[in-house]
Formats: sequence, structure tokens, C-alpha cells
Amino acid sequence: MIAQARAATLAGIEALPVTVEVDLQGGTPAFIMVGLPDAAVRESQDRVRTAIRNSGFTFPMSKIVCNLAPGDIKKEGPSLDLPIALAVLAASGQVPLESLEKTLILGELGLDGVLRPIDGAVNCALLARELGYERFILPELNAGEAAVAPGIDVFGVKTLIDAAEILNGSIFAQPHKHDPIDAAKAPRYEIDYSDIKGQKHAVRALEIAAAGGHNVLMVGPPGSGKTMLARRLPTILPPLSLDESIEVTRIYSSSGMHQGRKGLIWERPFRSPHHTASYAAIVGGGKSPKPGEISLGHLGVLFLDEMPEYSREVLEALRQPLEDGVVTVSRVESTMTFPADSILIGAMNPCPCGFKGYPEAKCVGASACDRYGGRISGPLLDRIDLQISVPRLKPDELISLNTGEPSEAIRERVVAAREKQHSRFGGDKVNGSMAPREIRELVGMDDECSEFMRLVSARMNLSARVFDRLLKVARTIADLDGSEPVLKPHLAEAVQYRGDTIMG
Repeated sequence: MIAQARAATLAGIEALPVTVEVDLQGGTPAFIMVGLPDAAVRESQDRVRTAIRNSGFTFPMSKIVCNLAPGDIKKEGPSLDLPIALAVLAASGQVPLESLEKTLILGELGLDGVLRPIDGAVNCALLARELGYERFILPELNAGEAAVAPGIDVFGVKTLIDAAEILNGSIFAQPHKHDPIDAAKAPRYEIDYSDIKGQKHAVRALEIAAAGGHNVLMVGPPGSGKTMLARRLPTILPPLSLDESIEVTRIYSSSGMHQGRKGLIWERPFRSPHHTASYAAIVGGGKSPKPGEISLGHLGVLFLDEMPEYSREVLEALRQPLEDGVVTVSRVESTMTFPADSILIGAMNPCPCGFKGYPEAKCVGASACDRYGGRISGPLLDRIDLQISVPRLKPDELISLNTGEPSEAIRERVVAAREKQHSRFGGDKVNGSMAPREIRELVGMDDECSEFMRLVSARMNLSARVFDRLLKVARTIADLDGSEPVLKPHLAEAVQYRGDTIMG
């Protein structure tokens, strides 16, 4: 008798359907598994056998052939334990065969039959909805995130016994209900821009970055507040919508970084990898490619402190994601594309010692400073819209009791500016993602603005890319100002954020 259970496996952040086929045959008892399983899946036969017995069921004393179809996709991880166990029970007549139909099943079994949480629950729930399944059985700790998929009954179970009772038609089992959260309500943060003294120019630049999705490079000596400024950027970003929350949760869930928390992720990500992190850790990779830090910061902030200290290979790999909002990881066996639409915030000292231009400390020398700044290539700098200096605070600012503007007030202006952009583009697109044609259509310049930009382009020797990015920033400044046309003051403010902060 052959029993079939529906399951899934992860390939990057995508869930792929898997059919678990179990056939009981006569002969010497054995458990044979085929279908390109990895080591974790092959070991499941021992977990399944022990869990079935310890849960009070009968493990069939026959030759068991388990096929994981399709056979050309590698199956990874222990989440196939539960569908294999239930297929064995169905093949041996301990649960009805027909109860496995239109049911997606996933879960890792302990030897006592208790289920442990899995990776990618929300990814698999969306797959089940796409395939028209009616029911999803998985560990109880994953039920909150999986229940977000509409049209599917999600059953969170604690043990193998609970799962078998659902298949046997238990009237006490109730599907998990999605608890809707007011997505318009901003998450609470322990930090705030009111903590910042001075640095109004930098806070303004970060407000523009948040409003239009622009990238920022901050250059300043040690202790000037660059890290404080960057860490508070999520506090002024708009709250995640439901679709955005699902998108972020999919990335974290498939990466194994969502276990232990219930439901969806509603906070904007903030990722700050160390400069010693490897290429694969930041960009993504591995034998079976997984998302890197640039994807974990999707729809949030990727902060690179001491930016010139990162390897040249890592920095140059950022160029494509900054343009396209996605990163492609190619391997011999597969090619994966991960979302990577984050705001890049870079921070660096003006020179290796950090004290260039300060008389109280002797700098290491002009040649060393030039080499240090040259670690960030021109093509990468072209893709960073706002480049600002963050000087040390003056003594009066240090001892002053005056605080900065609270994040809530800044966030209200950012949300209002983004609503204008969403209305203009008819979606979630922001100014930082405008295509050249959209720039020409949406940043119309009168004669005064055209003459101003002609002079700026000649004096600063702007590339076409930088010219377009200046117009994008000006469009965002106009949105923050509540102005539909882009005026000369908006262009002038955009130009001042392209100062020669590294080599000057």
C-alpha cells in the first residue's frame, strides 16, 4: 500500500513542493530512502522510527521504501520528519489515507514525538495557498507566522499524536487564527533622534534618505555620532505594511532567524555586519545559497561602519543591489535571486587615524589619507546619493541640555512624503528607485533650474548617474516641502549633499 503526503523544501527563500511516498513491502525489515535527500533527511528514518514507537503507535516490521519526489531537487533539513512519519502511519492503516489529501505537512520530530520549530514556515504556507491546499499541519511555534496565508486552515501541533488525531478527524482540533496587527502603528523603539545633540545637517540628510529611500555616506572623526545617527534611522521609517512584513518574515524564517518568536516581523530590519564578515555572509552564498546581510536588511537599513575596512570584493558586490534592489548568487548547481532593497548607510573616518583637519592630533599624512579614501571606488560612490560630513560637536553643544527633534515628528513628515510618492507611482515605489524616464517626467525643471543644474554639472564634472541621483534627491526634498514642482532651492539642497567628503 502506498501513502502520499505533501511537504515542501526550501531553495533559498522559495518553498518548493515535495511529495513523500511511502510503500510497505514484504521481506526483511528495512527503511530505504531515495529522492536526493541530504544527511539531515537521511537521518530522519531513525527519528521517525523512535518517535512513532514512543508515541504509542506501531512501527511496521516490513521493508519501507520512502521516495521524495521530484527526484532532481535536493531535499534539506529535518522538516520532512513529520510528513514521513504520517505517511508511514497512513501506509500501515493507523491514519486514513484520504486524510493526507490537500494537506501540507512539515515538522521536525524529537525522539519522544514532540515537534520542534522549522525554518520557512511562512514561505511554505504561501506555497500551500498557491497550490490550492486546504490544510497545513506544522509545529505549534510556527503556526502564528503560517496563519497569515489566507484560505488555509493552519493547525499548530505539539506532538506526533496531535498531528495523527487531526488526520483521524478530531473535533477538538481548531485552526490557528491570524491575529491582525495594526500595521499603521509604529513599533516602539528604545532609541530616538531626540538623543542626538547638534548634527542637524546629518539628521536632515537621514530624513531625506528615509523619505526617498536614498543611500548615505557619513564621514567624520571618531566620536562625532555617526553610529548613533545610523542606528536611529529605523525609528523614522514608515511602519511595515502587511505585504512588506510578510516579505521580511520570509527572509528571516528561511534563514533560521525567526525561531522563538510568534507571528510576523513588524520592525524595520537594521543590520550592522562587522567589517571582517566574509563575502558570502554579506552578499549571500554557501553550497546551497542562503540570504546574506544585504538581504536580511531588505526594506530596512544596512549599516556599514568603518566602510573602507571592508574588502574590495564585498564593496564592489554592493553596486548591483544598490541599482536593482536584488542580489543574484550564482553557483554551479543553482542560481538564486534574493531581495536586497535596503537603505545603505556607510560611515567612515576622514583618514586612517581619524583626525584629518584637527590641529590637536597629528595626522598620518596626505598619501595615507588618499589611499584610505580610495578604498571606496568611484562607481560605488556614484550610487550613494547623500555624502555628508559629520564634524565633532562644539563645547557649547556638548554641555547644552537641548535635545534634538523627536523621531515621531520626523517620521510624520517622512510618512507624508512617502504617501505622495506612492500616490504618484501607484504602488510602494519611492523616489530613490525612479528610472531615467520617470526622472524626466516627474522632475520637470524651469529655465532657472535648468541653468542652475547646467552650472553645477560643469563645475562638479558630474556623471550622468550622479546627475540623475541629484534630481531624485531634489524630488524627495520637494515632497518633504509639500511642493509638486521641483524648485531651485530643492536642487541647491540636493547639491550640497554631494560634497567632496572623502578627498576634500
